Amino acid sequence: MADQIPLYPVRSAAAAAAANRKRAAYYSVAGPGPGAARHSRYQLEDESAHLDEMPLMMSEEGFENDESDYHTLPRARVTQRKRGLEWFVCGGWKFLCASCCDWLINICQRKKELKARTVWLGCPEKCEEKHPRNSIKNQKYNVFTFIPGVLYEQFKFFLNLYFLVVSCSQFVPALKIGYLYTYWAPLGFVLAVIIIREAIDEFRRFQRDKEVNSQLYSKLTVRGQVQVKSSDIQVGDLIIVEKNQRIPSDMVFLRTSEKAGSCFIRTDQLDGETDWKLKVAVSCTQRLPALGDLFSISAYVYAQKPQLDIHSFEGTFTREDSDPPIHESLSIENTLWASTVVASGTVIGVVIYTGKETRSVMNTSNPKNKVGLLDLELNQLTKALFLALVALSVVMVTLQGFVGPWYRNLFRFLLLFSYIIPISLRVNLDMGKAAYGWMIMRDENIPGTVVRTSTIPEELGRLVYLLTDKTGTLTRNEMVFKRLHLGTVSYGTDTMDEIQSHIMSSYSQMHSQAGGHNTSSTPPRKAPSAAPKVRKSVSSRIHEAVKAIALCHNVTPVYESQAGVAGETEVAEADQDFSDENRTYQASSPDEVALVQWTESVGLTLVSRDLTTMQLKTPGGQILTFRILQMFPFTSESKRMGVILRDESTAEITFYMKGADVAMSTIVQYNDWLEEECGNMAREGLRTLVVARRSLTEEQYQDFESRYSQAKLSLHDRTLKVAAVVESLEREMELLCLTGVEDQLQADVRPTLEMLRNAGIKIWMLTGDKLETATCIAKSSHLVSRAQDIHIFRQVTSRGEAHLELNALRRKHDCALVISGDSLEVCLKYYEHEFVELACQCPAVVCCRCSPTQKAHIVTLLQQRTGRRTCAIGDGGNDVSMIQAADCGIGIEGKEGKQASLAADFSITQFRHVGRLLVVHGRNSYKRSAALGQLVMHRGLVISTMQAVFSSVFYFASVPLYQGFLMVGYATVYTMFPVFSLVLDQDVKPEMAMLYPELYKDLTKGRALSFKTFLIWVLISIYQGGILMYGALLLFESEFVHVVAISFTALILTELLMVALTVRTWHWLMVVAEFLSLGCYVASLVFLNEYFGIGRVSFGAFLDVAFITTVTFLWKVSAITVVSCLPLYVLKYLKRKLSPPSYCKLAS
Repeated sequence: MADQIPLYPVRSAAAAAAANRKRAAYYSVAGPGPGAARHSRYQLEDESAHLDEMPLMMSEEGFENDESDYHTLPRARVTQRKRGLEWFVCGGWKFLCASCCDWLINICQRKKELKARTVWLGCPEKCEEKHPRNSIKNQKYNVFTFIPGVLYEQFKFFLNLYFLVVSCSQFVPALKIGYLYTYWAPLGFVLAVIIIREAIDEFRRFQRDKEVNSQLYSKLTVRGQVQVKSSDIQVGDLIIVEKNQRIPSDMVFLRTSEKAGSCFIRTDQLDGETDWKLKVAVSCTQRLPALGDLFSISAYVYAQKPQLDIHSFEGTFTREDSDPPIHESLSIENTLWASTVVASGTVIGVVIYTGKETRSVMNTSNPKNKVGLLDLELNQLTKALFLALVALSVVMVTLQGFVGPWYRNLFRFLLLFSYIIPISLRVNLDMGKAAYGWMIMRDENIPGTVVRTSTIPEELGRLVYLLTDKTGTLTRNEMVFKRLHLGTVSYGTDTMDEIQSHIMSSYSQMHSQAGGHNTSSTPPRKAPSAAPKVRKSVSSRIHEAVKAIALCHNVTPVYESQAGVAGETEVAEADQDFSDENRTYQASSPDEVALVQWTESVGLTLVSRDLTTMQLKTPGGQILTFRILQMFPFTSESKRMGVILRDESTAEITFYMKGADVAMSTIVQYNDWLEEECGNMAREGLRTLVVARRSLTEEQYQDFESRYSQAKLSLHDRTLKVAAVVESLEREMELLCLTGVEDQLQADVRPTLEMLRNAGIKIWMLTGDKLETATCIAKSSHLVSRAQDIHIFRQVTSRGEAHLELNALRRKHDCALVISGDSLEVCLKYYEHEFVELACQCPAVVCCRCSPTQKAHIVTLLQQRTGRRTCAIGDGGNDVSMIQAADCGIGIEGKEGKQASLAADFSITQFRHVGRLLVVHGRNSYKRSAALGQLVMHRGLVISTMQAVFSSVFYFASVPLYQGFLMVGYATVYTMFPVFSLVLDQDVKPEMAMLYPELYKDLTKGRALSFKTFLIWVLISIYQGGILMYGALLLFESEFVHVVAISFTALILTELLMVALTVRTWHWLMVVAEFLSLGCYVASLVFLNEYFGIGRVSFGAFLDVAFITTVTFLWKVSAITVVSCLPLYVLKYLKRKLSPPSYCKLAS
């Protein structure tokens, strides 16, 4: 076996022999059953394959263990590790600390264990244990944690923490520099804005919760009905819910006002699906004559422990006071989950789960606070600036010669130069983000777009991976019936009229026969089925197929105007409300609706449906009634659904079934065309369903029914037992037809995907759909281009198979990968690193049969393994976890409800809007924020350089150059507007960005803001600060007292010119901002003249207005400004001429 291959000489022969003995023992235990067979298969595979395959990056322990002892894998090495001093020093202490912390957290947050429960009807006091309150709480904080929580969120950023320390230092008299407000005013402003914003959000959440919690419901008691708040509902209460009212907690459905004993509920807030779901009342309580009788019986519900799965439930209903006691099994169709809405009738239910234990609350994950990449990069740069600040202060103290209380001087220098890190950085960026959000929502080319997370618009410009859902995102979720295949003959859209004429003729024949001799109502088509040897005519085969499609489904016709004539409905049912105009179909899958709409178009119409009967209308207007004996709903495991019906006119019992070809191919009788035709249809992009039937005798059915009801009552392994009983029927079924339904693509999907691909974004499609459909949608939407090969990753179940498949994939170049969820799980279990590495090299990846948690797992894997930014886009409740896990989540308001768009950071109305959102708005947001951030830093660096020069000239005295208001004014009134006006700047026109999406590739490299660009800005700042200060000192030998006025004026002018230098496309508001700031400054020179002396009145210098107006003042200021800015303008011009950026080439 593979084990004897000496891949690693380290391994001794003894170890190999031991491993072999162990394996032999393992297989001998397995006996001669399937285990042994598997062993021999792996033996062959291992010997032939592992020799000539190049090994993946496998660890030694990986080769030592093979298939059989996976469960012992981790233990192989761990047991031999010695826990000595070396272990402790090399990281053992970390391990111990982590363990202690985990233990403490577990002690503090010990969760109550969830248990199964027995709930007595209407008797909450009989509950054995305490259940949570039925209140909804979406708030992040409470009254006590609000301020600490918000402050922690802010001060965990280095930038903000630094300002807090600096501001607090001003309370120490020895360190006080200038006025308190110069430090506390900006910080207070920033914090006030953030706290108010959070408080408003929190208050809105509180109001929403309060509104939901105080909704009134009718509660049934022995004394009649009482009104009760939603938050006061307890387990065991009997609650009445009216039509269009929200269901307040998880309940078992006991009674309804509808005669049929069933009702519809809308679940779009729970699972994102917009179609209505049919729910069935417990028959024992539905049969009771009056409402009050619920208290006269002694009954209880046994419910399993609260779980996450919203699509399954196991429980039993028991009535004790009858003889014998009545037991009924409860399943998902007897439940009413919280957060769903009653769509028809009034329902009464008994509460089984409340508050935190309801399905809807258990399925809500806490979304993480998303922080943009740009914010993280700026945080790194502020740390670098802090180091520069400390270094500069130390240099100053060193040059001073460490005289006197030098540590106090060191701290004063730190405060003097604290403007190196500007507090206005956060304010400007946050306001900028708000502005980008406003621009996105105002863009007329992408109407209906909503920005729900205003903190990460720059992320849109940095994306490398786009993970998209298929159904409803790339496709419309609008199904159109395209093809019917009967084995020998196939009908497409252009030949549907032939089917119609066949149906007309077969029913008119039946009608005439039935009219000819009323004694026998048996239709003539009975003859062929009695003698199966005779080949059926095409006409009868079409008739059987269409009838099967019209009957085998979970669709209910709903009539809009029915409510008005509720009284007369029974009188003239056949001719009254079955008019076609106001009929709509409700079903849990759009495929089924498409099939029933098609049978209506060829003449066989579903006119009514309740729990026990179904009625079809023939082309001649005759009504056929069928009694529903059993219903087997579709599940993702079985991939099929079935129904057993009795034809009321002939008393025949027929079992109809339809499902995916993989599930049905083994159930139907042998044929030679099914597999091939399924492949053909899938290549055309159609979703296929196989339809089959089987006639049952009365005895066969009775036998089945007794076994089935027994299996449904069992409490252990109920699902398995029920499936086994149903499978006994699914044998040798007669194959009727194969149907093909097309899911139409969304508008402009192809050009959008092409644009994104050209922009260098890798697109992965993650869908719950089957492999064939996913592949054909990938082709038809041009996710995979025509020239590319597709590598379909084989179904793998073991490590060895995964190894071979990954090697096969490694040999392929430039081909798209299609993989199913199960195989993906196996690959990630054993070869996570290798799989991600190979998949990332593929131009496109399609993962089919993915669960919602798998989708989220793939997103986090890409983030961790590649370190690149990911974006997830989807439209249904099943995409929420993926959207919340991605760096940037986009939700589409689709047919599947609004759940995804509410959970997303950005919500759009159509998939095609993604292109503009990323290529135009993503680009602008990132470029603008990068320029804004660097200019704000430059503003702080320049003034700090001037302070440094000033201090060094004055014998390293820690005296501030500019007084209180000047410092505050410098960062606000004088330069704020021009700097902030950069949020209107754009380097490329939107049309250009859309036409050349390749420009987007540059953004993902992050060159607009990097250590390189940052260093360039630092050098510019040092040059300009030095020129401004030395210039002022050189030119003002005579009137030294005016140095502040001169240098400050030149500084303001330099800043305004630097903004002008940075701008790439002028906007009229930018010009207004420049002149407005200049005007403010000139005005303040007149009014605030006392600030323009050095050290205020210390040198007795007050500014005379006469001096400012002199020509000398003007020419000297102009000279300094020109020397500080002109070289930069020259350099910029030369750079644009000699090495222009890619967008300039296009613009010219």
